[in-house]
Amino acid sequence: MCELLMRMTLDSICKVGFGVEIGTLSPNLPDNRFAKAFDAANIIVTLRFIDPLWKIKKFLGVGSEAVLDQSIKIIDDFTYSVIHRRKKEIEETQEVPNNGKIKHDILSRFIELGKDPENNINDKSLRDVVLNFVIAGRDTTATTLSWAIYMIMTHDHVAEKVYEELKAFEKDRAEEENVCLKPCETQDPESFDQRTKQFAELMSYDTLGKLYYLHAVITETLRLYPAVPQDPKGILNDDILPDGTKVKAGGMVTYVPYSMGRMEYNWGADANEFKPERWLKDGLFQNASPFKFTAFQAGPRICLGKDSAYLQMKMALAILCRFFKFELVEGHAVEYRMMTILSMKNGLKIKVSTRS
Repeated sequence: MCELLMRMTLDSICKVGFGVEIGTLSPNLPDNRFAKAFDAANIIVTLRFIDPLWKIKKFLGVGSEAVLDQSIKIIDDFTYSVIHRRKKEIEETQEVPNNGKIKHDILSRFIELGKDPENNINDKSLRDVVLNFVIAGRDTTATTLSWAIYMIMTHDHVAEKVYEELKAFEKDRAEEENVCLKPCETQDPESFDQRTKQFAELMSYDTLGKLYYLHAVITETLRLYPAVPQDPKGILNDDILPDGTKVKAGGMVTYVPYSMGRMEYNWGADANEFKPERWLKDGLFQNASPFKFTAFQAGPRICLGKDSAYLQMKMALAILCRFFKFELVEGHAVEYRMMTILSMKNGLKIKVSTRS
């Protein structure tokens, strides 16, 4: 499941971020050199924190650092080809008045900004923008979805509450839109597919906001399994923290959302329990201070993609939990993997059954 969700979020961010259909989630699950190189680079850069020899390997161009160089070349080749193709497409569309093929992805907007010399945006800057969106929008969302599915399938009462909320949501939305729900036969792939598509069409940004319990499930997942489990910050200038601790320029301060989410001091005696209800009051979702719930950071550095991430996760989970039931494969061990993101070492192997 982890791999499928990674493919989904990569396809999504490539489409929204730079208007490219790369189709890694196609039914035949094709290999993608960019995705593989991106994963390899992510792992190797993370291992630099614990590999005292990485600078020597880099100097000699051997071992993991040689793999990193190859991976970065593949990433650059793909990214620059997308940038050059998009620039050419923009030029062609501007030559034809009232052309309806103008794209509105994020890369196109940055290319337009780059036409102003004062913005100082070159191809390297555009590459960094593209990769920043991939880094921010792919692994974090897919990993959180994986942990959310794991939490739902290992807490039967949560799975049932999510299912009931989605069933009620579907019924209410059909009445609001004055549409008749299509039959859903789990043994008939065609009718099942039609019903899932109809359900997807009933979702919108505003209506998804009414799925309070699902929102609480995702938030509770992020409390216990934050996508970025620890977050280091470099110190530019000598400073004094609020508690009086002096910090020196050139050093680093790290806070650990993983630990903070499990502190009884913050969350009470049941801090280690998966309990979505802690986020609800009279059935409505109640957020906590971002300085307490730190999965998205806080203050000026709060995650710009927070709402977008929630939207994508709620859409994916709404469809999956409405029409499917998940069960962990017997004997499959769910463990952490040492990376920047709190991913699953062995993936998430599950059995899937359909729901009407």
